[in-house]
Amino acid sequence: MSHSAAATISSPHLPDTVRAQRRVLTVLVSAQILSGAGLAAGITVGALLAQDMLGSTSLAGLPSALFTAGSALAAVAVGRLSQSRGRRPGLAAGYFTGAIGSLGVIAAAVADNPVMLFVALFVYGAGTATNLQARYAGADLATASHRGRAVSTVLVATTLGGVVGPNLAAPTGTLARAVGIPYLAGPFLLAALAYGLAALVLAMWLRPDPLLLARQIGATDSIAAPSTTEISSADGAGKAIASGGFVMALTQLVMVAIMTMTPVHMLAHGHDTAAAGAVIAIHVGAMYLPSPVTGWLVDRYGRLPVAAASGVTLLAAGVLAGLAPGDQVALLALALALLGLGWNLGLVAGTAIITDTVTLATRAKTQGAVDVSIAIAGATGGMGSGLMVAATSYPTLALAGGFLALAVVPAAAYSGHPRTTPVPSPHS
Repeated sequence: MSHSAAATISSPHLPDTVRAQRRVLTVLVSAQILSGAGLAAGITVGALLAQDMLGSTSLAGLPSALFTAGSALAAVAVGRLSQSRGRRPGLAAGYFTGAIGSLGVIAAAVADNPVMLFVALFVYGAGTATNLQARYAGADLATASHRGRAVSTVLVATTLGGVVGPNLAAPTGTLARAVGIPYLAGPFLLAALAYGLAALVLAMWLRPDPLLLARQIGATDSIAAPSTTEISSADGAGKAIASGGFVMALTQLVMVAIMTMTPVHMLAHGHDTAAAGAVIAIHVGAMYLPSPVTGWLVDRYGRLPVAAASGVTLLAAGVLAGLAPGDQVALLALALALLGLGWNLGLVAGTAIITDTVTLATRAKTQGAVDVSIAIAGATGGMGSGLMVAATSYPTLALAGGFLALAVVPAAAYSGHPRTTPVPSPHS
C-alpha cells in the first residue's frame, strides 16, 4: 500500500470503517423490512388482479412480466444514479418510484382500466429493482472475507415485511373494499405506504453513503478492490461477471415463473386468497430468511459450490410442485419454500462473485447492468409462465423450470473463479 493510500485510510476526518458499516447495515435493514411488504403485494395478487380484469389465465403472468421489466429499467437508473451520486439518492429514488407505481395500480383498479394497470405495474417494478440493489450497498464497506454475510444481512431483513405482507392480503382487501377500492388492489395500499417509508428512511439516515465512503478510503484497500487471490485478469473478470450474472438471471427466471402461477393454480383448485397468501408468505420467507446461513456458506466454502447447489435445489422445487396434487397445500408450500431457498443460494453466491470482480470505479454501474439481466429474466419467466400454463399445465411449467435450473451447475463451473475459501484481510 502506498503512503498516500495509507494516509487516506487513516485520516481522522473519515469515520471508522467498522462503525460506519454497522450504521449502514442498520439503516439498510430498516428500509428492507419496509420494502419487503411492498415487494410482496405484486407477488401475491398481481396475477390474480390481471386475471380478474382481463378474464384470461393466459395473461395472468403479464403483471409479473411488467413489474420485472420495469425493474430492468429501474436497475439501470438506480445503478447510474448511485454511480454518480451515491447509494443514498439512488435507492431512495427507486423506492419512491415504486410507491408511485403502487398508487397507480390502485387507481387503475378503481377505473377498471387494464392499460393503466399495465403502465402502473411497470412503474411499480422500480421497488423490486431497488430491493435487490440494496444488497450491493451492504457489501460496499465489507471486507473480502465478509461480503457474503454483508449481502445476506441486507437480504434477510426483507423477510419480516415479505412474510407479513402476503398474510395481509385478505385484511387489506377488506379495507380496500370498505373505502370503495377493488378487493384485489388492497395489498397495493400497503405497498405504497411501505415503499414510501423505505425511501424516507434511506434519504434521511443512510449517512455516510457506503459507496462514496468506500471510494474515499481508496481502491488499494481490501474493502474496495478484489484481493490478489481473486480475479486478476480482464478475461477472468469477464468470465466471472458473465457467470455470476447468468446464475442470478436463470434462478430468477425459474423462481418467478413457478411463483407467479402458483396462486392461479391454487385458486383453480378451490383454495382462497388467504391460502395462496400463506403459501407465498412461506415462499418469500424462504427467499430471504436463510440468507445469514447462505452468506456464511459462501464465505466459508466459496461462491461456486453454493451457486451449483442453487440449481439442484430449484430442480427439487420444480419436481415437487409439478407432482404435488393441486389440493395439497402443504406440499405446494414445501415446493415454494425450496423454490425460495434455491433462489437465495443463487442470488447470494452470484452477488458475491460480481462484487469480488468489479472495482469501485465502475461498481454501481456494472451492478445495475447485471441486475438488468436479472429483471429481463424475471419478465420472461413471468410472461412465459402464463402462456405455458394456458397451453399445457402448471405441473408441466414446474417440471420444465426445475430441469432448466440445472444449467446453473455448469455455468458456475465456467467462471473459473479461483476463490474457494475466504482470504484473511486486515479488517477481519
